[in-house]
Amino acid sequence: MSAPHFALLPHRSVIAVDGDDRVEFLQGLISNDTTKVAPGRAVWAALLTPQGRFLNDMFVVDGGNGTLLLETERERAPALAKKLNLYKLRSKVTVEDRSAAMDVAVIFGAAAEKALPIDGAISFVDPRLADLGVRVLAPTGQAAALLSAGGLAEAPVDDYDALRLSLGAPDGSRDLPVEKALLLESGFDELNGVDWKKGCYMGQELTARTKYRGLVRKRLFPVRIEGTLPVSGTTIELDGQDVGELRSGAGKRAIAMLRLDAARGGGALTAGGARIVPEFPAWMRLPEPSDP
Repeated sequence: MSAPHFALLPHRSVIAVDGDDRVEFLQGLISNDTTKVAPGRAVWAALLTPQGRFLNDMFVVDGGNGTLLLETERERAPALAKKLNLYKLRSKVTVEDRSAAMDVAVIFGAAAEKALPIDGAISFVDPRLADLGVRVLAPTGQAAALLSAGGLAEAPVDDYDALRLSLGAPDGSRDLPVEKALLLESGFDELNGVDWKKGCYMGQELTARTKYRGLVRKRLFPVRIEGTLPVSGTTIELDGQDVGELRSGAGKRAIAMLRLDAARGGGALTAGGARIVPEFPAWMRLPEPSDP
C-alpha cells in the first residue's frame, strides 16, 4: 500500500498519568527515558517484573495540560492501571484508565508523517521505526471522522498488521509472553525501547547484564510462511530439534522467536507442516557468529 491510509486499532487503548511527579514516577518504572517525551514526540517502553521479564509495552506521549498518556493493550490496560496505582506510594500522581474515552488509530503508507498534525487528536511518528507510520489518539468514536476529514481512506487493520509483521515489530503480549520475554531478545534495543543512560528502573539489572555480557542467543525475527500458517505457539523445528516458536501471524507472514544459529544456518525450519523462512530486517543488529 503506497498512499497513506489509516486503520483503527481496537486492541489498543490509553491510560493517563497526571500530577506533579508523573515524569519521575514513570522514570523509575519503565525502560525508556520519560524526560524525552515532548509534544509530538513519544517514546516506546516496557514495564518489567523485578526479574527483568516483560509485563506491558506502551507508547508514552504528551497528552497536554501536564498529562502523560500511555498507549497500551486494551485488554490488559485495567490491570496495568491497577499495578501503577500500587506503585504510587507517596508520589503526587493519579492514574486513570481511559479505555472508554479514547481510541487508537495508525496512519501508514508512503510519507505517512505528512498527515501531521491531526486536528482534534494527539499524534506522533512511531518511535520504533518511521516505516510503522503515525499513531493517533482520539476521543472515542471520532478517530475515523477526524482522519477521513484529512483526506485519508480507511484500510482494514489486517493491512497494517501485514506491514508490522514484515518489519518484525512486536505487538504486546501477542509476541512477548508475559513474565517470560526479555527485552533484548525482542528487539527493544534497536527499536528504541530502552535507554541505557537513564538510571535505575524496575528490571534494569537483568536487562543491562544481558546486553553487556552478550547473553542474547535467540531473537524475534520476521518470517515468511511457505504453507498454511500454523497457530501462535507452534514449535519451530530444525532436523527434529526445537529451535523456536511462532508468535503472531497473518497470511504468509509471522513473527517467530528463533535461536540465532538456526536463523542463520540456512537449514529447513518447519512448524506444523509449514516451511519457516527467517528474514533479517535492516534495523536488526546481531552479534557476529564468532562472538562469545
